Amino acid sequence: MANKLVIVESPAKARTIKKFLGKGYTVEASAGHVRDLPKSQFGVDIDKDFEPKYITIRGKGKLIASLRAQAKKADKVLLATDPDREGEAISWHLSQLLNLDTREPLRITFHEITKDAVQKSLRSPRPIDEALVNAQQARRVLDRIVGYELSPILWQKVRKGLSAGRVQSVALRLICDREREIQAFQPEEYWTIEATFETGTDRFVAALAKVGSEKAKISTAAEADEIVQRINQAKFSVVKAEQSQRRRNPAPPFTTSTLQQEASKRLNFSAKKTMRLAQDLYEGMDVPGEGRVGLITYMRTDSVRVAEEAIAGVREYIHTSLGAEYLPEKPNYYKTAGRNTQQAHEAIRPTSVLRTPELLKTALKRDHLRLYRLIWERFVASQMSPAVYDTQKLEIAGDDLLFTATSSRLVFPGYLKVYGEPERSGEAELPLLAEGTPLEVVGVTPSQHFTQPPPRYTEAQLVKTLEELGIGRPSTYAPTIETIKSRDYVEMVNKTFKPTELGFVVVDLLTEFFPDIIDTEFTAELEEKLDAVETGSVDWRGLLRDFYAKFEPQVEKAKAEMEKVEVPDEETDEVCELCGRRMVIKHGRYGKFLACPGFPECRNTKPLVKELGVNCPKCAGSLVQRKSRRGKIFYGCSNYPECDFVSWYEPTSETCPECNKMLVKKGSRGKQTLVCIDNECGYRQKDEK
Repeated sequence: MANKLVIVESPAKARTIKKFLGKGYTVEASAGHVRDLPKSQFGVDIDKDFEPKYITIRGKGKLIASLRAQAKKADKVLLATDPDREGEAISWHLSQLLNLDTREPLRITFHEITKDAVQKSLRSPRPIDEALVNAQQARRVLDRIVGYELSPILWQKVRKGLSAGRVQSVALRLICDREREIQAFQPEEYWTIEATFETGTDRFVAALAKVGSEKAKISTAAEADEIVQRINQAKFSVVKAEQSQRRRNPAPPFTTSTLQQEASKRLNFSAKKTMRLAQDLYEGMDVPGEGRVGLITYMRTDSVRVAEEAIAGVREYIHTSLGAEYLPEKPNYYKTAGRNTQQAHEAIRPTSVLRTPELLKTALKRDHLRLYRLIWERFVASQMSPAVYDTQKLEIAGDDLLFTATSSRLVFPGYLKVYGEPERSGEAELPLLAEGTPLEVVGVTPSQHFTQPPPRYTEAQLVKTLEELGIGRPSTYAPTIETIKSRDYVEMVNKTFKPTELGFVVVDLLTEFFPDIIDTEFTAELEEKLDAVETGSVDWRGLLRDFYAKFEPQVEKAKAEMEKVEVPDEETDEVCELCGRRMVIKHGRYGKFLACPGFPECRNTKPLVKELGVNCPKCAGSLVQRKSRRGKIFYGCSNYPECDFVSWYEPTSETCPECNKMLVKKGSRGKQTLVCIDNECGYRQKDEK
């Protein structure tokens, strides 16, 4: 029997695929990238037309040797990495390391990890797509040039450990520009006026819309008082009464960016968390009765296209499970917005609509299930009938004043039965009135307001803005956000981005010396050119030559003319016990720490920890919040290493009524429960927020 070696990226993906292939196939994982540009060197030979120097990633030597040995024994090697530019590049790197002929049909792709999809891909292998590989190389080399040239300048002129990147710098500029808008904002006073009208049996409220032929614009209390007097003296009647029906259509299924936005708004997930959970759902989860199977299609996509068989399946589900009235006569098709969308890709959807969230309740962890439910409901709703509203609008006039009142009533939920909420009109249902009906004013309410500054960006709003501007691609948003957070360019305030002083300094320096890098239009145009490499219409080395010809003189000018900027350290309430000065927050190789500002006379330093105000249950120390090497928060004793107490859950000063041990907080921030730290005790306090 022929022996075929199939190579994927992740062990999880390999475990899922193994069950679909049977005898004659060996499935191995490359554990992500196998080659990359070196970390300690530039790795790009400018003089040799931007030739990249790839090296085997440290720690992958044994894995590569094992793959080479298996490839020599195999009759056929198939590369089944992810169906995008990055996946194509990984396959190309594997082919180089394993001495495979890229012109041979050795590349297989599938957008969902199901038995049908995987077996179908085996029947149509293809050569490696050089254009896709070059598109990824162009991005990787370009990002290396920008990062490797700009970051050292920031280290020298501002602070060690900083970074600048093609997408992250523009994202940071958007955040800083918004903050400056907020700082410069001058509130303006304005007034609105509502009147309560009576018909004899009915009362309703309408808002002043026009004064004469102009839109009502009231700036002062005196102007409002004058109009109130006119209203009280005028006689009003209905001049226009309209009744109509409005249809509200469902949204398309998710793309990467819309999934990140909606998961942020509805589930309070970060972009990073959303992508991690989606990766798990895509690569495969254990489902009772089925074994391991991929639950959603590929999660890095900017397309809203859906395969015809998937549309047929969901339409059948809607008809049988929800009713014929919820199924439109023809399928709903959506057009992907934006430029250079890869139409061969699909939107993010469940691999089988019959795997409802209810069926997976016991199979998935809480957050996996919440994200899967969001994806499943959005997909089902996208093929349902629109919601239908009865709407009414009244226009009421008197003494050259025009009031309007509107109302809407949901008469058929359509897709809202599965996904979304009915609109709230804010108005009570209006009485049915004929034109010419006289009305009596029984109350007038003037209200003072002030204009508000634009809001700070949330993660969802930043992702949406980057996508609308054509900056970056779906897979870049999560790492971009994590980078600007980790570099202390921003801090999170009420789930919004607020730039730090360091963030402002970096943006201002980049704006002065590298105006193109920080410009949204230039970055979007460059993104289009990078996408054009994928179609073969732009030469990737030529693109880099054009970019570097303008970029390198700016680098040399910045090195010569950029002045060193001192960003003051943040002072804390912690007092140095050696010299009495207030300690400041410093930034080191492993993150933030406390240091005495009297350096070098005083060299006192301390770890930066958050005191919980809770005593350690094992010694006389106090408990503090710490971070693991992977950045996960945990809680330990301040006397470490003498005391080894540790907990992944936040300790409290309360004790268990059953065993007298410590109670810890368990659950999400929105709903936390106090439980006993001793799992064997199992005590759980009810209704504790």
